[in-house]
Amino acid sequence: MATTITLARTYQYFFHTHPNYTLALTGGTLNAFGDIVAQFTQNAVRPNHHQHRPGWDSARTLRFFCFGVGISPILGRWNLFLERKFPLRRRRTHNVSFKALSKRVAADQFIMAPLGLAIFIGSIGVMEGRTKNQIRDKYTDMYTTALLTNWKIWPLAQLINFRFMPLPYRIPFQSACGVFWTLYLSILNAKEDEKQDREAAMR
Repeated sequence: MATTITLARTYQYFFHTHPNYTLALTGGTLNAFGDIVAQFTQNAVRPNHHQHRPGWDSARTLRFFCFGVGISPILGRWNLFLERKFPLRRRRTHNVSFKALSKRVAADQFIMAPLGLAIFIGSIGVMEGRTKNQIRDKYTDMYTTALLTNWKIWPLAQLINFRFMPLPYRIPFQSACGVFWTLYLSILNAKEDEKQDREAAMR
């Protein structure tokens, strides 16, 4: 318990003194962890036990780390914007405004979620060295599927996040929940990569 409190205080200190660096490192680390879990999961559930199981792809994990480093400060600024644009506490009664809370979730899901997913697919494709046509195919094959899945999962998570988590801890909470989301995106992206690699080999 004491260790947890110490870690929380240390994080809060660095968040207030170096917010962007703190968010970048936290988001990148949790993103990388999500990809590592995804890789081990993929290898563990391969249907053919005689099929070759590749080892840990450190370059793939590094790409997810870099994406987390880049996107987390942006999400931090976005959360700060939502905090100011839709204040939850009413001035007179100090009660929570569920209308403002709903607006935060709606703005997050209809603005940031589609944008963040587009940045993810494009940036991962570039880091993988894919051609423009391959990246376009990634958008065609992955974007709608991932966005619809996002809308089934993230509204409830963000509702809890915006309602109960203090501003400094929203990105860590989101990134912690995002370990499972990263696992999903990592597996989805890996399947698309395998498909594109097979098509390239057949040419």
